[in-house]
Amino acid sequence: MLETLLVIAILLVLYTYVGYGLVVWLLIKIRGPYRATERITGTFDPEVTLIIPAYNEMACLPDKVANSLAQEYPADKLRILFVTEGSTDGSEEYLKATYGDRIAVLGGSRRRGKVAAMNEAMLLVRTPVAIFTDANTQLNKQAVRLIVEQFRDPKTGAVAGEKRIMTADSESAAGAGEGLYWKYESQLKKWDAELYSIVGAAGELFAVRTELYEPVETDTILDDFIISLRIAGRGFRVGYEPDAYALEHPSFSIIDEEKRKVRISAGGFQSIVRLAYLLNPFRYGILTFEYVSHRVSRWAVAPVCLVLILLLNLLILLQPEAGRSALYPVWTGLMAGQMLFYAVAWLGYLLEKRQLRWKAAFVPFYFTFMNVSALKGLVRYLRGNQSGAWEKVRRANEAVIQK
Repeated sequence: MLETLLVIAILLVLYTYVGYGLVVWLLIKIRGPYRATERITGTFDPEVTLIIPAYNEMACLPDKVANSLAQEYPADKLRILFVTEGSTDGSEEYLKATYGDRIAVLGGSRRRGKVAAMNEAMLLVRTPVAIFTDANTQLNKQAVRLIVEQFRDPKTGAVAGEKRIMTADSESAAGAGEGLYWKYESQLKKWDAELYSIVGAAGELFAVRTELYEPVETDTILDDFIISLRIAGRGFRVGYEPDAYALEHPSFSIIDEEKRKVRISAGGFQSIVRLAYLLNPFRYGILTFEYVSHRVSRWAVAPVCLVLILLLNLLILLQPEAGRSALYPVWTGLMAGQMLFYAVAWLGYLLEKRQLRWKAAFVPFYFTFMNVSALKGLVRYLRGNQSGAWEKVRRANEAVIQK
């Protein structure tokens, strides 16, 4: 029984991180990628509102405004709305005094949280497409144009751009691991979109048809994920445009990255509960398959299975008759492999705390770090210790500014 449970746990982890990608790739090869049955042809320049939540982001604002105004899209059809609600660093006053009518600002001294501010901002939007992007990111000049092109397909209700992490040799192992993770995640998103729909957008850059936006509960942590999945649940697909990207620096330190990961993981469990209806394959079909395989397994299944693999492996080896089993060398090798993997991950963590880098530790460290953060996120969610208030995380470039 222990061996059976161990094999099941191993297979679930392998499916989550390797098998799902292979299955989706094979399905695309067999069936072919998704193609719209009808598309809008000719000139397609709908009016767009670029919405930028900016809580105490004064240091980023000049670059973000310049980047937004530099988008290669008809200027008369691009609206720019900064949401500075609750900021105490003079962001609202600076934007209004410096840029005047070129941009709009939704301010105020009351801090109600990012989601409440976004809900209010959407009430002001009169354009058919709304694009959300973070203040601390830089978009490529074609980002808006490429995102909008996806809406030629009437069945596309939302579109996600790509998040790219800027790392240099001098930056942390966490940053390098984060960059590697997002490259892997971007490939999975590409396959998801080719099969049917991606399952969750990243807040750094995503767009929605304004008419499909539904106000989100104000204590929601992963608003971008909830918004896009609810649109998918209404029968629209969420497209993916990897050539429209948002550049972002990695977290400043392992402490900052851990805070971010734990919060995201807590939001993942919150999302699973609020999107429980999407777990019905008889109603949602392929969307359920993608959602469970790519998201639910990543947040709720794999982290628990990793703990079970270690514990079950140990229990098997401690059985009195273990040495007589034909599989004893296999279980011994598995335990040795786990010990080595986690030892390297632990060493990577210690080096990271000292701001040292060892490339060989990137994958073990970040993989372990990500799954431990998921378990901490579960504890945080069960305790109810979360809110929708903005939590600003320091980024590597901010350390340079401060110096």
